[in-house]
Amino acid sequence: MKYAEPRPYADPEKAARRLMEHAQAFEPIQQGRIYIENINGPLLFGDNATPAEYSAGLAYAIEQHWLELHESGTFVTMKPAGAALFA
Repeated sequence: MKYAEPRPYADPEKAARRLMEHAQAFEPIQQGRIYIENINGPLLFGDNATPAEYSAGLAYAIEQHWLELHESGTFVTMKPAGAALFA
């Protein structure tokens, strides 16, 4: 009998922290904006997270005021509280 391994990003906080690591790795474009595909691609395809884990992590990061999602959904901006995670 095989048992399933626990998913590494099932906890929204862990997924959000990994998203913040990906956001920190990219150079922001104008006005501190980071294209959303620069953080969702590495998490979904590099870290093999599920779309549900990604969206829960993004929602957690927004709730914690680490990231701000633009109304268009095209990019995010790292907030001071999110930058303080890496200080």
